[in-house]
Amino acid sequence: MNNIMIMLCYTIFRTKWGYFGLTGTDEGICRTFLPGLQRQEIEQKMREGRRSSNDNFRWDKDFQHDLQEQIMAYYEGEPVDFSRDPAVDLNGSHPFARRVLQACRKIAFGRTTTYSDLARQVGSPRAARAVGSVMAGNPIPLIIPCHRVLRTDSGLGGFSAPGGTAIKQKMLRHEQAGSTHHTSKRPS
Repeated sequence: MNNIMIMLCYTIFRTKWGYFGLTGTDEGICRTFLPGLQRQEIEQKMREGRRSSNDNFRWDKDFQHDLQEQIMAYYEGEPVDFSRDPAVDLNGSHPFARRVLQACRKIAFGRTTTYSDLARQVGSPRAARAVGSVMAGNPIPLIIPCHRVLRTDSGLGGFSAPGGTAIKQKMLRHEQAGSTHHTSKRPS
């Protein structure tokens, strides 16, 4: 029997779009909650989503403070790159899901790809629907930018975060405006 206690830290903070929630361990971020819920709803979902009864679950206002600053900057329109930092904890994910999530994480700010292209990238060209299922269950939205994955016909596909596809579309437009705005500021 495994009696190791895992310390889960969490924080909820305000962004320009509303409250954002983070949960993580020493290994990395294991869960995020996009703005769209009330603070109490995010905290309740965090508590429900604990990995096991052996988890210590502790509020820490300053948990991943630098990451909080980056997330707030993202919602202000800054082109924040989450592709390498912070560390993410995908323990417990199926190997296929882990490959898909890691590939998705590399999609740059302001860019998109398709479920089919992502399936090809992970060596499973016929698994577009399975990729869609992985995206629907993405435990770390924004850090792993599942909102940047579209249908082959450029349709939005689904989005399981609060607000559904309307929020997905808002995030994509937000990123397009941010990447255009920051590109035009660069000196020639």
